[in-house]
Amino acid sequence: MVLGLAVAVTAGATVIYKWVDADGVVHYSDQEVPGAEKMIISPGSSNGIGGSTRSGAQPPAAKPLKNQRFSLFAIESPVRDQVFFGGDVVPVRLGLEPGLQPQQQITWNLNGSPLSDQGPTAVSFVLPAQPRGTYVLTATIRDAATGEMQTTDAVTFYVRQPSDLDPLRRK
Repeated sequence: MVLGLAVAVTAGATVIYKWVDADGVVHYSDQEVPGAEKMIISPGSSNGIGGSTRSGAQPPAAKPLKNQRFSLFAIESPVRDQVFFGGDVVPVRLGLEPGLQPQQQITWNLNGSPLSDQGPTAVSFVLPAQPRGTYVLTATIRDAATGEMQTTDAVTFYVRQPSDLDPLRRK
């Protein structure tokens, strides 16, 4: 009975393998590779976005500004090493407690470039579907009164193309 339950729970999940080659390039495959990390990717959540179900995928630790004490300042979505598939949008959410002060503004950066289509107080938004690749997301709060800036820890996420061998794709 336990085996049947385990099969039922993981039936909709996809297994991929992640490894880094000698040149430092990250690779993914649906075929097992010696030394690769096994990742279980859920087929979707209520918003249709698949994500890694690895344990330990926690948001980065908070970093307070000198004159503003945040009990929470971290990117909550996407989580570190989350995998999305081509065509999926990427939900972005900043955990921020307490909220922004009137003199504070947020700047979002994707792969080192500012996202200019986000307002200066946007703590959540959706990135449109991104091409295949590795992405690094950060948020920076700037206090106009003091000139201080604080940046979250970077969150890396991946966009992959679904495998033609994936049984869920053959529908």
